[in-house]
Amino acid sequence: DKEVRAIFLRLFAQLFQGYRSCLQLIRIHAEPVIHFHKAAFLGQRGLIENDFLTKVLNGMAFAGFVSERGPPFRTCDLFDELVAFEVERIKAEEGNPPKMIKHVRELAEQLFKNENPNPHMAFQKVPRPTEGSHLRVHILPFPRINEGRVQELLQEGLARSQGAPPATRGDKKCVVPAGPPVG
Repeated sequence: DKEVRAIFLRLFAQLFQGYRSCLQLIRIHAEPVIHFHKAAFLGQRGLIENDFLTKVLNGMAFAGFVSERGPPFRTCDLFDELVAFEVERIKAEEGNPPKMIKHVRELAEQLFKNENPNPHMAFQKVPRPTEGSHLRVHILPFPRINEGRVQELLQEGLARSQGAPPATRGDKKCVVPAGPPVG
C-alpha cells in the first residue's frame, strides 16, 4: 500500500514541479484568494499542447489542491519536500529502475513512519473482558429531577434577562453590494 502511494507521490511531484511559482495571492477580499496561472505553468514547462495536464489543471481536484497547498505559511509534508528538493533526483532515476525502486521504498518507509511515529505503540493488545462481565450492570440510575428546583432556576433566569440591557447585534460578514453599473 505504501509503495503504491509512494509511486503516486513521485508522479504528482513530477507533474506539479514548479507549481508554487505560478501561485498569486490576491488580497483585495476580506479573505485572501490564491490564484493559479495555468498558462504560465504550462508555458514554463513547455506543455501547452499537453491535453492530459490541461485537463488535470482544469479539474476540481486541482482547484482543491491549490486552495489547500497554496497558502505560503502552513505545515510542510513529504510532497512539499519532493517538489522542492527531489525533482532532479527523480529525473535522474528515470532511466535506472533499480534506483527508482530504491527511492520508492524509501518514500514508502517515510510514509509509514509519518503515519506510525511510535510503531511499538500501534500494536497494543486489548485485554479480553473477564468471565461474566456482560452480566454486570455498569450504568448508574439517572437521579430524579426536583421539579420545584427546576422552576426556581427558570424564574431566576427570566428575572436576570428582564433586567439586562438589550443585546447588541454582532458584526456579520456580508457581500458588499456592487451598486449601479457605470454609464
